[in-house]
Parts: sequence; C-alpha cells; structure tokens
Amino acid sequence: MIRVVFNRDEAGMIQSFSMSGHAEFDVKGKDLVCAGASAVAFGAVNSLFVNGKIEPIIDQGTDGGYLAVEIPQIEDEMTKIRVQVILDTLRTSLETIENDYSQYIKISYN
Repeated sequence: MIRVVFNRDEAGMIQSFSMSGHAEFDVKGKDLVCAGASAVAFGAVNSLFVNGKIEPIIDQGTDGGYLAVEIPQIEDEMTKIRVQVILDTLRTSLETIENDYSQYIKISYN
C-alpha cells in the first residue's frame, strides 16, 4: 500500500508531504495506482520548481518507493499562495485516486 502523509503548519498550510510503499495493484510496469500516484507527485514537485519558483527539500530514499518533500521558509506572499495551490492540487489528485483505490493508497494528515 502507498501511504501518503501531509503535514500542515499552525495556519493550515501544507509544509511537507511524504509517500512510501508500493500499491501492489498489479505487477511492476502495469500498476496503474502506482503510476498515477507517482505521476501526480512528481508533476507537483516539478511544478514547485517551475511555477512555485522554490527549491523544495527532497528525499527519494535509495530503494524506490519513497518520496519526502519539505517546503522551505517562504517570505513572499504570492509565492506562498502559488506553492499552496500546487500542494492542494496534489492533495486533491491523490484523494481522487484514494477514493477509487482505497485498498491501495491511504492518505493521512498531521
């Protein structure tokens, strides 16, 4: 199962997220749940660089099946808004996958 954890600050802003595990919906190379979750997550990370104009702190582990992303301190209010829109889009996309494949992906919030 893929486990996703979103961490929010006191203001409710997403400050970090992590994804770990494997969906095991199907064999490697045919696992649509894993492919979908991975595509959404890596698309969001790329968007943080390109559209958010920030450099998140990223840990991909060494054996695959793990991604952790932490948002650095942001001073500019417009940048904060852009970053949160990207992260909320990631959250919504993963929740959509979870709604249809809840035995393969689980999202929690701290």
